[in-house]
Amino acid sequence: MGRGIKTAIAWMGLLVAAAGVALAASATVEQREIGQLVLENIPEPPPGLVESLRSYENVRSANFEDWLADGSMLISTRFGQTVQLHHVGFPGGAREQITFYDEPIADALARPATADRFLFRRDTGGAEYFQIYLATLAGAAELITAPGTRNLAPVFSRDGAFVAWSSVEKGKADYDIWVMRVDDPASRRRAYHGDGEVVPEAFSPDGKTLVLGRLISAASQKLYLLDIATGTTRELNPSAEEIAYGRAQFTPDGAALILTSNEGGEFSRLIRYDLASGQWHPLGDSTAWDVERTDLSPDGDTLAYAIDDEGRSEVYLRRLAGGAAERVPGLPHALKFSPDSKRLAIGLEAAAAPADVWSFEPQTGKLDRWTRSETGGLDPGGFVEPSLIRFTSFDKRSIPGFLYEPKAVHTATGPLPVIISIHGGPEAQERPGFRPVYQYWVKELGAAVITPNIRGSTGYGRSYLALDNGLKRQDAVEDIGALLDWVAARPELDPTNVVVSGASYGGFMTLSAFARYGDRLAGAYDVVGMSNLVSFLERTEAYRQDLRRAEYGDERDPAMRKFMEETAPLNNTAKMTKPLLVVAGRNDPRVPYTEAEQLVAKARSQGGEVWYMLAKDEGHGFRKKSNRDAQRAVETQWLRKVLRLDDAQ
Repeated sequence: MGRGIKTAIAWMGLLVAAAGVALAASATVEQREIGQLVLENIPEPPPGLVESLRSYENVRSANFEDWLADGSMLISTRFGQTVQLHHVGFPGGAREQITFYDEPIADALARPATADRFLFRRDTGGAEYFQIYLATLAGAAELITAPGTRNLAPVFSRDGAFVAWSSVEKGKADYDIWVMRVDDPASRRRAYHGDGEVVPEAFSPDGKTLVLGRLISAASQKLYLLDIATGTTRELNPSAEEIAYGRAQFTPDGAALILTSNEGGEFSRLIRYDLASGQWHPLGDSTAWDVERTDLSPDGDTLAYAIDDEGRSEVYLRRLAGGAAERVPGLPHALKFSPDSKRLAIGLEAAAAPADVWSFEPQTGKLDRWTRSETGGLDPGGFVEPSLIRFTSFDKRSIPGFLYEPKAVHTATGPLPVIISIHGGPEAQERPGFRPVYQYWVKELGAAVITPNIRGSTGYGRSYLALDNGLKRQDAVEDIGALLDWVAARPELDPTNVVVSGASYGGFMTLSAFARYGDRLAGAYDVVGMSNLVSFLERTEAYRQDLRRAEYGDERDPAMRKFMEETAPLNNTAKMTKPLLVVAGRNDPRVPYTEAEQLVAKARSQGGEVWYMLAKDEGHGFRKKSNRDAQRAVETQWLRKVLRLDDAQ
């Protein structure tokens, strides 16, 4: 640990941008650098701590990427420092690694009608300016996008002859749609200049048209048809209503689109959109939950879809021509039919089992396992499943969440310390998937972990999604206060020993709750969170600003700016008297690292105890294993101290 370590006096005359005042350094800051990591006021971990984490940090998962034309699969998993692509030839077959980069692979897409060609996306240092590469299983990879641009959502034409994707230049907000003949990279051309974030979703069967999706916010999207030859577009279903659409696919005859829509209701449902008449035809009955993750078999016969039932997905199959839906076992995070329409790839995971890839044959009911992820030497029988909870907030609204507890709760030794973990988004949803860190917190720290879906989360209807927008942001913070009340009413939980944590928007909510309820918390753990929505919106990448303003409000409006400044955690640090751990990535394009540094400086200037960890080669969260291992060690050391676990031994 002594290698590359240096001590310095820092933060002299630091300018706090959001407050606009110069703060004199009031205390000595001990800084150490280890590789690409900068650690401030963080002591070296005690002997044995890193070893206790080793097995949990070596749990692997496997994620489905795509089918190749010969019926084999591309999957992603990590065997070294970063997630890379692997080829699996058949169920249970060997995982053959086919990419070998220092930076992780974002995703991959197989070229139709070929057994060895595919696209993948990769960025550098977490900056999220993804480049697209055309590769073969033999390892050759060719860059097809312009350096310095951010590239999203590649799609192939049905015959694999063409590829389209979305691209935006640095400092710009409007995306372009590019089209290229796959065998001729020099044919790359801009087919359409969009307004905001516009991405291709599918080629028509004849390859002449693209269906485009324009993202306005999590609650509102638009759909267009693009004539590739002329560059002209036609909006589908023009409406003043905010409508959320799911992925659109053409039927094999090109006459209709299959997608999901929440038009006229709270939840998304399956829709067939007739292109000639412009008529919408519901496929099946409406459900009490959102329909998600749809895929139409290449032969157009069968539709696979998942229903988000209180955070747990249920998969169904139905014939497009009609008939009853058939339930498929499992909790999926991926769905895609094989090129021959005979098998459906399903990514399965559970709270007590890491993600693996399976396939299901609708005709025979056969379920095959393609990968078997390792659990780092841990006994899976020791993993815990969470229970669904609900607590009542200030407005009598029922707020859902999940509670992870040790398998044996011994109240004789005292109530359990509590870690509240708030998801990001904000329009995301906490689900009971496999989280090694939760399992570690429960089993090794003996803590209860609560993961709430506070107002503004997806999965509970469009009205619930909008409950935290703009001037209603503090209502979501009050949900955390209601959760603290719920904890206080549970005899097995210790209301005097609660830590709140979260990443991204979850980090913002963590800091907001710390500012609001600091006297009821033992500490706060913020990862890449915003400390002031005004400075965040002014500094986030240009392509994100309008999307985030649709959710948080527009900081250029005087009334909204005043509200944001008044409620900013940065400007409400008086109650942040308990320990604070802050983690940031130097290359973060979403939440600039300055959001962390201005908070750290302000809290320290007021005498707060702050540990700060910065990775110079990461962005919005740590993706390199060595950095994640170091983060886990720091967080564990901090949690043990703050939750007084070392004192109890």
